[in-house]
Amino acid sequence: MKDKTIDYMLRTTWLNVQKMYNEEAAKFESTMATGFTLLSIDPEKGTPSTSLGPKMGMEATSLSRILKKMEEKGLIKRNPNPEDGRGVIISLTEFGLEKRNYSKEKVLTFNNTIRKIIPEVKLIHFFEVSETINELVSNKKIYN
Repeated sequence: MKDKTIDYMLRTTWLNVQKMYNEEAAKFESTMATGFTLLSIDPEKGTPSTSLGPKMGMEATSLSRILKKMEEKGLIKRNPNPEDGRGVIISLTEFGLEKRNYSKEKVLTFNNTIRKIIPEVKLIHFFEVSETINELVSNKKIYN
């Protein structure tokens, strides 16, 4: 463990999880990014396009490309926001809802498998450490 840094463990773990999700999504001609986006859209009311990026922690340009592909595949539709004439509500189509449920099932399977193997006390510590790292990075307390 001496040779491994915290950022190395975070990066390699996330890359493995991402690879696993992408391999699973590829079986259904999808990607992890599409699945994550589907899960971030409110299945009943839709989600304003302006709040989707921040909710997912993504830049607008990257999200725009994903949304365009999702619309082309018939997963989402864009509707005018009734509360803000300039805004757009991203809503799931029936097909999008079906794919969202599939994505949710895969995420729950991953989480349930981890929870069966790793004791609750270790998971509590994992979440505490992750939240602290996120807070330090978000509040720019590392390099200031």
